[in-house]
Amino acid sequence: MAIRFELIHTCKQSGARYGKLHTPHGVFETPIFMPVGTLATVKTLTPEEIKEVSDGLILGNTYHLWLQPGEDIVAAHGGIRGFMKWDGALLTDSGGFQVFSLTDMRKIKEEGVYFRHHKSGESLFLSPEKAIEIQEKLGADIIMSFDECPPSDASYQYTKDSLMRTLRWAKRGKDALKSDQALFGIVQGGLYEDLRTYSAEKLVEMDFPGYSIGGLSVGESKEDMYRILDHVNPILPKDKPRYLMGVGSPDDIVEGVIRGVDMFDCVLPTRNARHGTAFTTEGRIQIRNKKFELDFSPLDPNLETPISKYSKSYIRHLFKAEEILGMRIMTYQNLAFLKQLMKEIRQAILEDRLLDYKKEFFNRYGYTK
Repeated sequence: MAIRFELIHTCKQSGARYGKLHTPHGVFETPIFMPVGTLATVKTLTPEEIKEVSDGLILGNTYHLWLQPGEDIVAAHGGIRGFMKWDGALLTDSGGFQVFSLTDMRKIKEEGVYFRHHKSGESLFLSPEKAIEIQEKLGADIIMSFDECPPSDASYQYTKDSLMRTLRWAKRGKDALKSDQALFGIVQGGLYEDLRTYSAEKLVEMDFPGYSIGGLSVGESKEDMYRILDHVNPILPKDKPRYLMGVGSPDDIVEGVIRGVDMFDCVLPTRNARHGTAFTTEGRIQIRNKKFELDFSPLDPNLETPISKYSKSYIRHLFKAEEILGMRIMTYQNLAFLKQLMKEIRQAILEDRLLDYKKEFFNRYGYTK
């Protein structure tokens, strides 16, 4: 098996899990947040910087790398790791999220999904087998089954039909796998608990080395997201990692961990950074606000990093002047913040005090009104 999950401690106060994820390119403490490097780069940062602000496990995007530069060019470099000169571990998604996000440019059939290229308009076809083949060439440690992520407001019948097809695709992808990469199954079923149960149970029967929870953080309420996590996680095996896809706001990470999630990823921290929003230990700030014009304090007074030397006033100036350095500083901050948050969460689990930590963190961050 290409990966192994070791469950070390369960928090007596919350039921959250502390573990270790063993991969061919490192052993990682969980819960873990994984920065998203869509096109073999975490936007604005060098691989050396990514190493400083991550725990060493990052994502690549199958669909986008398939289109540019193409999986064969990446494979010629020895996979994503050789291509971007990354010596940590890697996870790739399958292109399933693009089935959701590119609604106007795709048709879903039993055999797979027909896309129109979002720039050139050319015809493209992605099947479960093709998604596995591309991911094998990209060379990640952990890869994903090809799925459809239905919208959160989809009807019961649409969600059920979609789920049944996704389960057939999961089987086809597993049968197509030739490498020793760890292929995760993806639990779907929208906001319908019976469909989520069916999806989880069928995927567990297929015996994947890990399980992703998809179709959340796609427009539903936080209450619905937490309800589905409460429902799904107890069905999944205790000795396999659980990965909540596309979730990266600090409150959702804490709530997800309390509900048994081990792995998270999201573009939110890096995208917010490029638009001037910082995650700090004292809450979110929008650096363009005029109140920071003469603020000589660092972005985050409680987090000592190489960017601590820059004042809010200077970073605001960079954003107002549309200088790329502003985006780089802010991206570094947001990922460094999340790395520290995950470290604190893991420590709170080991000390059996995660619910106390949640209360302290929510108060400090400004989530508690």
